[in-house]
Amino acid sequence: MTTGHGREWHQSRKLGWILFILFLTVWFYMLGARVLVPTDEGRYAEMAREMVFSHDWVTTRLNGIKYFEKPPLQTWMNAITFELFGLGEWQARLWTGLCGLLGIGLVAHTGRRVFNRRIGLYAALVLGSSFFWAGLGHINTLDMGLAGMMTLTLCGLLLSQRSDAGTAENRNWMLICWAGMALAVLSKGLIGIVLPGAVLVLYTLVSSDWAIWKRLHLGKGLCLFFLITTPWFVLVSLKNPEFLHFFFIHEHLQRFTSKIHHRAGPWYYFFPILLLGIIPWLGVLVQSLWHGRRDQDQGYSRNGFQPRKMLLVWAAFIFIFFSISGSKLPSYILPIFPAVALLIACYLDKASYRAVIGCAALLAIPCAVSLPFIARIPEMAKDGFSQPLIEAHVPWIYAAAIIGLLGGLFAMRFARRYKEVSIAVLALTAFLAGQLLILGHEKQGAYSAGVAYVPMLQQEIKPDTALFMVGLYEQSLPFYLRRTMTLVEHADEMEFGLGQEPQLWIPKVDAFAVLWRADQAAGKKDIAFIEPDIYLRLQKKGLPMRVLGQDPRRVIVANDMLPALLPTPEKQETH
Repeated sequence: MTTGHGREWHQSRKLGWILFILFLTVWFYMLGARVLVPTDEGRYAEMAREMVFSHDWVTTRLNGIKYFEKPPLQTWMNAITFELFGLGEWQARLWTGLCGLLGIGLVAHTGRRVFNRRIGLYAALVLGSSFFWAGLGHINTLDMGLAGMMTLTLCGLLLSQRSDAGTAENRNWMLICWAGMALAVLSKGLIGIVLPGAVLVLYTLVSSDWAIWKRLHLGKGLCLFFLITTPWFVLVSLKNPEFLHFFFIHEHLQRFTSKIHHRAGPWYYFFPILLLGIIPWLGVLVQSLWHGRRDQDQGYSRNGFQPRKMLLVWAAFIFIFFSISGSKLPSYILPIFPAVALLIACYLDKASYRAVIGCAALLAIPCAVSLPFIARIPEMAKDGFSQPLIEAHVPWIYAAAIIGLLGGLFAMRFARRYKEVSIAVLALTAFLAGQLLILGHEKQGAYSAGVAYVPMLQQEIKPDTALFMVGLYEQSLPFYLRRTMTLVEHADEMEFGLGQEPQLWIPKVDAFAVLWRADQAAGKKDIAFIEPDIYLRLQKKGLPMRVLGQDPRRVIVANDMLPALLPTPEKQETH
């Protein structure tokens, strides 16, 4: 570590290892620190659990129903993790966490080899501390897996095309690039190759770097791509003839060109997500993107390849692509963050200490301003039930704000003399503050998942107990209960699969009520998770239901009206 202005610490092995070990400790601890929150976390954990149980590694299922919305790479990885380490939260998030770390490691190595050592360090600090990347690295969702594989694609391309890459290096890194695209396709579909392909074409047009096409190893690369992707697509199509139309037409063409998935948003939908997600580096975001237009003044394009322009085209095109899509979710733009991190690192490498002060101020000032208002956050609760859950989050928000404030003030105070130290402190404090915000959400997440009912339900449920979900689908409880359930009048995302196997559900509540009464008469125990409004309707109809648990999201009932729990005439007179 340095002690004076202008001296560098990025070559300090001791300090580097301390930061690295601290970062990894927090990163891996957070993988298992929270319950699996619906919808995505419960869904993808349950799909992997069912894969382990069924031993069917071709046809992916959710709640026992064919589920072809996405390819199987993450389900495979989660299932392998469950096979090796058992079922649990950190196991369900391990693949996601490793993909997040892979992206950080790749931008560090790429920044060092393509630009210089300091840029590699800065890129890792920027990406690892960006709120969006660090946050989604701890959520079991497909987009981090996709982003990790697309980062492999991007970094493989950058490393293969750098001016000092030998023939073997060019070939090997390009094959890694092609493998990254193949794994991205197996992660989330055709965007794994469509987006990088479009980026390459646009880059060629804006840079006039036509020679790059001679260095892509198209023949070997395409062979490797199809070798990785083809087997599963062939096998799943042979076993499920309906797969091809649903996957390629419904899940790709119609998702992009229409609002069929009810995930529409305005054209500016992703702007606030990018601005908040890149914190604490918002103060240099625009400058970094602007300076990405040119490489010549940096001496990085001796062989005609312009890496910063490639990064800018990657980030801009993917951002615009999803902005004009008819289907939008916040995590869709996650693959642009590694490119943005490298551009920010390039800018910070040449920028004065004032750039660090700007970033620190945009972290510290909002934290300071928010402190008087944090105590009022519980007033935003929708109902009295959720208010104490939000109140439990308040101390964590205070802690995050204070850490962000102190880290920002430190960086502002010492940026002039210790620019690199200030960058590292800013990254570390922002990372810790972000993780505290996520950790503090645990009680709200546990309520959404319904895990408080699990111990009671494990006592109630017997091997032959039938489980129903009436008017809703609990995304996390099937994983925690280790059971699939019969859907009633709520197909939701499983509509296609139920269309192929309609015997797996009950389309109408009235038919469910008939079955419920028949099972009760036969002495067969049923348990149902019912949407509250439907519960009131069934209660008015006199359906026998013993309430096991109830909250604003669900009512859990059994059909065994135990005599000991029913009011006797004597008890009624007493009351």
